[in-house]
Amino acid sequence: MTPHWDQPIGMFDSGVGGLTVLHECLVNLPQEDFIYLGDTGYFPYGPRPLEEVKALAFRNAEFLVSKGVKLMVVACNSASAAALPELQAALSTPVVGVVNPGARAAALASRNRRVGVLASDATVRSQSYQRALYSLDTALEVTAIPCPRLAPLIQGGDVFSEEVESAVREYVEPLRRAGTDTVILGCTHYPLVTPMLRRLLGPHVVLVNSAEVIALEVKQILEKNGLARREGKEGIYSFYSTGDTELFRTIGARFLQFPVRAVNRWEAEEPLDMIERER
Repeated sequence: MTPHWDQPIGMFDSGVGGLTVLHECLVNLPQEDFIYLGDTGYFPYGPRPLEEVKALAFRNAEFLVSKGVKLMVVACNSASAAALPELQAALSTPVVGVVNPGARAAALASRNRRVGVLASDATVRSQSYQRALYSLDTALEVTAIPCPRLAPLIQGGDVFSEEVESAVREYVEPLRRAGTDTVILGCTHYPLVTPMLRRLLGPHVVLVNSAEVIALEVKQILEKNGLARREGKEGIYSFYSTGDTELFRTIGARFLQFPVRAVNRWEAEEPLDMIERER
């Protein structure tokens, strides 16, 4: 079915971190409708094998396609790293990921060509940011740091504690030693600890928040394909979760910075069953 301008935009993430991306989209595209799926029942994606993350990404994408979305945003870095090219090839709906927009912004921002990446285990293992950055500039020095403790702490609403500060200190130290002047926040949870990152990295280091870049890319794709909704009417946004809906609603509002009035429960298919069937 050919997408229509009046259809909603779909977005999914492993948890509530992608709501930082939705926030930027709501601000920049106030007339559009959005459907957000948080796969909190299977959070976090970072420690999972890439094949399992890919299966989760396709399952989530199929759900959003069933809701009739006109464009899809893979707001999860791990899912983008594991499955974005395959999703783009398999779906007729335009699909936007978080890796390439962030890489482009970082390559443009870096002055000394030393770029850091803070991300999940799965994202770092995939080397998706490294490949994207090297495709833009082969002379870049890229330091990618897996941060397994950070997203679970932030997802739980713990953004100001000494435990979070200790984790951030540990993860940024290799970037400081490498002399990076630009750091990609390679997980949608990390913008919530931006003040801590700025203090520990120093004011001269540019932090690339992919959420801002993605919102602009979504706007450009909609306009290019004649899918932008006509201005004048304020859009609506709705939520689905594979986990605890009340917990999603409570924590989600902190990430979204807008009201999260209701969250629908989606009883998702077990990803391991999906992988076995594909084999």
